Amino acid sequence: MTDYSDWIGRETTVEEYLSTAPAERLAATLDAHGAGHPLQAGDAVPPLWHWLYFMPVARQRDLGHDGHPATGTFIPPVPLPRRMYAGGRITQKAPLRFGARAAMISRIDNVVEKEGRSGPLVFVTVGHEVHQDGKLCVREEQDIVYREMIPSGAAPAAKTGTRPAAWRETVTPDPVMLFRFSAVTFNGHRIHYDRNHATETEGYPGLVVHGPMIAMLLLEAAERRRSATCAHYEFRAMSPLFDTEPFDLVGIKDEANDTVELEARADDGRIAMVATARFD
Repeated sequence: MTDYSDWIGRETTVEEYLSTAPAERLAATLDAHGAGHPLQAGDAVPPLWHWLYFMPVARQRDLGHDGHPATGTFIPPVPLPRRMYAGGRITQKAPLRFGARAAMISRIDNVVEKEGRSGPLVFVTVGHEVHQDGKLCVREEQDIVYREMIPSGAAPAAKTGTRPAAWRETVTPDPVMLFRFSAVTFNGHRIHYDRNHATETEGYPGLVVHGPMIAMLLLEAAERRRSATCAHYEFRAMSPLFDTEPFDLVGIKDEANDTVELEARADDGRIAMVATARFD
């Protein structure tokens, strides 16, 4: 076991002007939030879209083999080579607004080593608080998991979605969509755009669809059926999706109440992500 105790509690703060340009590019990429219609200063930043900002701007020489910033600066020096976004919890405390500066305070909340069915795992939980105009607007926890490389076909079988769907939308990912999402979120992880790396180095059958993209698409689909704003959202990645097949956004429980249960399902029915959205 590695002692990561010195890393817990480490903080970093990033300030940024919330320009509308990245949001308009994301809207175009996802066909979301009135794509093609200019946003204005003072408009509210849609839930989760703070992910377009406050990204670490690592120099090229400081990137790891996978295209991510190398560990050992803010993220602890986890030796396991494969990184995945395992899930998160986001609470919207007050609206963020375009056209003004905001600050994100990030902190290493926890580091846990586990032995999974496929080998050793290290879970890093990062807490974020986004402040604007002296107010806490967003509180978030992100779970990042590191693990060994697993040969193709050796991963544990994923669960199949069997609960009846209240509604369903189909998404057909392609390399251009994944590249554009990587670009607008300044995400250099090579599994999303470098097919040789994804298939030959990491053993995936194709390019990997971003976990944050799936989480955004699920919430977008739920919001289209609601007039209220999402106040709390949590999601957990179950298995990866690839650009080789379409996938479904599924509303499981979408009754006339405040909470919606969601799943992203691969074309063969396996569950890729589960999520819950609570609306005001």
